[in-house]
Amino acid sequence: MRKDPLSIQSMDFSVSIINLVKDLKARHESLISNRIGRSGTSIGANIREAQYAHGKADFIAKLQIALKEANETGYWLELLFRTGYLSESEYKALDTAAASIRVMLISSINTAKQNMNQD
Repeated sequence: MRKDPLSIQSMDFSVSIINLVKDLKARHESLISNRIGRSGTSIGANIREAQYAHGKADFIAKLQIALKEANETGYWLELLFRTGYLSESEYKALDTAAASIRVMLISSINTAKQNMNQD
């Protein structure tokens, strides 16, 4: 189990997404639930993969994929909110968590790029 903030937050977010998907499927919503389940859990999976990357370029690429997945997940969250599947409070909580992960990913990617250019 990883102890760094990005790994912890992405795992917690994945758990929240899985619980959201369970709720959506119980309400017979499958189109968006499948998509948000894939993108929302892929964030943490790519962060985990980056930890064993084959060099700095691979590390950066994995984090960039995680960032794209976090952005896509934000889209699905907004769509769920705008179609009435998420309350405003549920949306804000999940969107804030996704935004926090995006900020950390951007910072990590920028730091890794700077370190790569210094080598």
